[in-house]
Amino acid sequence: MKLQGSCHCGAVSFEVESPHPYPFNLCYCSICRKTAGGGGYAINLAADYATLEVTGKEHVSIYQAKLRDEQTGTASQSPAKRHFCRECGSALWLWDPRWPELVHPFASAIDSELPVPPERTHLMVGSKASWVPLLTGERDKVFDEYPDESIADWHRRLGLERQ
Repeated sequence: MKLQGSCHCGAVSFEVESPHPYPFNLCYCSICRKTAGGGGYAINLAADYATLEVTGKEHVSIYQAKLRDEQTGTASQSPAKRHFCRECGSALWLWDPRWPELVHPFASAIDSELPVPPERTHLMVGSKASWVPLLTGERDKVFDEYPDESIADWHRRLGLERQ
């Protein structure tokens, strides 16, 4: 499915092909919550990085989160690159060199009509802010950290992959 997205002010727009367009993965980690999750979580999709076409690249900035080791107190920089509009601050997509074939657009930046997921996965719930309610459906899965299936595996299990 071709996804079309943009920032709020219109300085950046993009298109990308995604075989996994269902917005089901709600991440409650502090990085997602603070950089893209006004409701206490962010939702990212999976797409084919080679198909990403961006208009307004000169308005895109990158943020690499600082990861803190709770036991040692040391900090390191995440290799994941969170792209956002430097004009309006809209979170656009995440790209990580550890998985160079993938790009993860934030569902909040997508302008295309997205399909409604039959169930959702709530991940990094162990990092959830206390003010954020955990609203789960009957079929939803909840994980304190990472889920036991990938975005591709979730789509495959439910027969929702698009070509």
